Amino acid sequence: MNSELLVSDASHFRVDYEINPYMDTAVQPDAEATLAEHRAIVAAHLAAGRTVEYLPSVPQCPDMVFTANAAVVRGGRAVLGCPPPQRKAEIPYFQEWLANRGFEVVEAPYAFSGQGDALACGDLLLTGHGQRTDERMLPVLARELDYEVVPLRTLNSRWYDLDLAVGVIDADTVAYCPQALDATSLRTLRGLGVELIEVSLEEATRFALNLISDGTTVTMAQAAPRLAAALRDRGLKVVGLGTSELAKGGGGIRCTALTLDRAPAKQR
Repeated sequence: MNSELLVSDASHFRVDYEINPYMDTAVQPDAEATLAEHRAIVAAHLAAGRTVEYLPSVPQCPDMVFTANAAVVRGGRAVLGCPPPQRKAEIPYFQEWLANRGFEVVEAPYAFSGQGDALACGDLLLTGHGQRTDERMLPVLARELDYEVVPLRTLNSRWYDLDLAVGVIDADTVAYCPQALDATSLRTLRGLGVELIEVSLEEATRFALNLISDGTTVTMAQAAPRLAAALRDRGLKVVGLGTSELAKGGGGIRCTALTLDRAPAKQR
């Protein structure tokens, strides 16, 4: 779980447009501070024993650092993201990278925010829709990746991707912000039979749930002490990092890595 990750870099990260509530073209990230944030994230992955693959960013793609939106991967297959028009130029670079490494690449027929809206939890795929992912993608993901898709809907564009509202800790544990999901989604999530960790609205809005867990170490925003304490109480190692510059683009730690190591479904 999250032991092999694809990252890009923050060399060209800037706010050229506004496609989520966190972006403001009048508030630009500090270039050096952003590079330092990203280097610290990659260093934390390596220190946790994760393998990190790298795809260089390109100048015309200022959000390419947020690799999670590029696709969702299971086994040898990858379903590409289909992002807002401002980010479509990123996708061919990821498509080529994945194809060159032997992945069977499937193009998304509808709007799809990639792994940002598709969080693997064992053989379940917690899948956001209604913001950046078209609901018609749910059966596509179930068919192409052989997951049991669990549809979840966030309440508004503050939670433009599901990975701002929900964080998978392991196959049996999910952290979530109740105020971020609609009533139907809350009932669905609470009926899955997994352990749930409630996260406050205050910490969730500081990107607390935009985390990466390998089941032993959780890499997350440092501005969420209550969630960090709850995870440590469960015997997990927690590494808290600053993400204030990346947050100006609406992203955090989960956004900056595409998971490559999801095992294919077991033969039935």
